[in-house]
Amino acid sequence: MLFLVAIVLIICITNTDLFNSIRTGDMDKITAFLKENLLITLLFTLVAMLVQNAFTMIPLVLIIAININLLGFELGLIWSWFTSMLAAACVFLMVRYVFQDGLLKKIKPSLLEKIEANGTSYVFQVRVFPFIPTSLINFVAAVSSIRFQQFLWGTASGNLIYFTILSLLSAGLLSDMINEYVIAGVVLLTVALYYIGKFIYKRKRFLTK
Repeated sequence: MLFLVAIVLIICITNTDLFNSIRTGDMDKITAFLKENLLITLLFTLVAMLVQNAFTMIPLVLIIAININLLGFELGLIWSWFTSMLAAACVFLMVRYVFQDGLLKKIKPSLLEKIEANGTSYVFQVRVFPFIPTSLINFVAAVSSIRFQQFLWGTASGNLIYFTILSLLSAGLLSDMINEYVIAGVVLLTVALYYIGKFIYKRKRFLTK
């Protein structure tokens, strides 16, 4: 039921003038419409992130730029990161429990082998260095044997680093409002937490064998 509601909502929103403005990158029209209503802004950017994670129809940097423009740098980054995890999780679960059999035949075996052999590390790497479309990462992970927790951890840590970089590009690297030392600290902390989490996960698996 929730899946059908999500599909209907996505179809309705993707046929609006606002969505077309997002696809064409018309920031003036986007800002003029969204800045008047915070709730609509949050809902729309959430749906836009869902579309981006399911079909990669919208440039990710544009969604992040909209969030930063309307919510400020810190809140824009946090909201972009949170919605990206939520959207990726929704797509992962939908594919794994609804579309897995149909998509399994269309995924290259080499991609499945890479993600199943490296798990969280592979998801983390392709999030930080996005040489594979977001939607394809979600699909491949969902049809593979990787655990949901591994996928979500790799997505959360990888997206935080990548989104911070995109946010800096969107806000302007030379802006006085951005403390580059704080940003560097966030990136380093994320990398450290990723490897700590990876170590704990491997240790648990070893102890339970």
